[in-house]
Amino acid sequence: MIIDTADTPAARPPFWRSLYAQVLAAIVLGVALGWLAPDIGEQLKPLGDAFIKLVKMIIAPVIFLTVVTGIAGLGHLGELGRVAAKAFGYFLTVSTLALIVGLIVANVVQPGSGLHIAPASLDASHVADYAQKAHDQSLVGFLMGIIPDTLLSAIAKGEILQVLFVAILFGIALSLVGPRASPVIDLLETLTLVVFRLVAILMKAAPIGAFGAMAFTIGKFGVGTLANLGGLILCFYLTSALFILVVLGLIARLSGFSILRLIAYLKDELLLVLGTSSSESALPNLMTKMERAGCAKPVVGLVVPTGYSFNLDGTNIYMTLAALFIAQACDIPLSLGEQISLLLVAMISSKGAAGVTGAGFVTLAATLSIVPSVPVAGMALILGIDRFMSECRSLTNFIGNAVATVVVARWEGALDREKLVAALEGRAASQG
Repeated sequence: MIIDTADTPAARPPFWRSLYAQVLAAIVLGVALGWLAPDIGEQLKPLGDAFIKLVKMIIAPVIFLTVVTGIAGLGHLGELGRVAAKAFGYFLTVSTLALIVGLIVANVVQPGSGLHIAPASLDASHVADYAQKAHDQSLVGFLMGIIPDTLLSAIAKGEILQVLFVAILFGIALSLVGPRASPVIDLLETLTLVVFRLVAILMKAAPIGAFGAMAFTIGKFGVGTLANLGGLILCFYLTSALFILVVLGLIARLSGFSILRLIAYLKDELLLVLGTSSSESALPNLMTKMERAGCAKPVVGLVVPTGYSFNLDGTNIYMTLAALFIAQACDIPLSLGEQISLLLVAMISSKGAAGVTGAGFVTLAATLSIVPSVPVAGMALILGIDRFMSECRSLTNFIGNAVATVVVARWEGALDREKLVAALEGRAASQG
């Protein structure tokens, strides 16, 4: 078990000492500074970047150790394939639902209608880098990119899918070796405790990172940017909220838990994601909390890392909503057939660009480049507000992966219901 009992004290600390309160205060102060002194706020970008780099530094060891020890603890390797099949089946189904929800809302609300922007007047130079990254992506290249140059280079580079690939192979090898591998497994279990203690230390810097990231965002892009395209931002946030509360809420209810209680349980991590605009900043804590909520370690170790690349509900909503917004803004009517084609392309491109920096914008560029009806240059319309959109994408992706973990654990019979109920109700499960 990777959770050190020292991390769960019996006495609840004062509110102001909780990560939730500190990050919330940091976000408010960051917004205020960015608004009142934008020049200073813009210069604080290194604080947010440094914190995200600190977390990314530890993600590879967390994934490797969790997955390896989890697989090594399985009864037989058939369970690994079964968990993976169920996880990917869930990812494909729910990601498709997210795309459909974005498509429906865009057609009903029509957020881009009335702008009447001529495609020829758009400046594509600002989005050229994203379009090039999208062009460089291919299914073969993506699959080849999962295989690292060496066993150690995966961890050194911090590529999530490469680390996951190596960890699965290493865990399988340990299982096949049998009892003689016990000393190695014991060592990895001990290393896991040390690494998660390191995560707890790094999280002390979370308020500083959130403060710097928020001050930069408001200082750089300004509140005026929100006003200019506020309709699209509001539409995206409301659509994501609808997806979380209705679609994920229904999935949660059918699985025997409340989506609202799960959100409350993850409030510290959600604020961290909001403050840094990165779901990766809370990945280690998500894995810890999912185990604490009764999900078996092998399930957590497999579902969470793969979900970060393949279960991007927020990104999928964003892609269809943004693509139709651009078409509507440029007065380009899309038939039902063209919209379905857009959805099918988005399903593929959202997987092909997994793990790419700026994945939300890259996948949108990849989708538009294959659907010629909508100009790629139209992405320039939303470039200024993408930072604000990325926060909502990250939050939705994060909640989606938390739900996926509980659901797959339940399907596998690897969910401790008592621990789940206790965690979501904010109390400790009884021992014994």
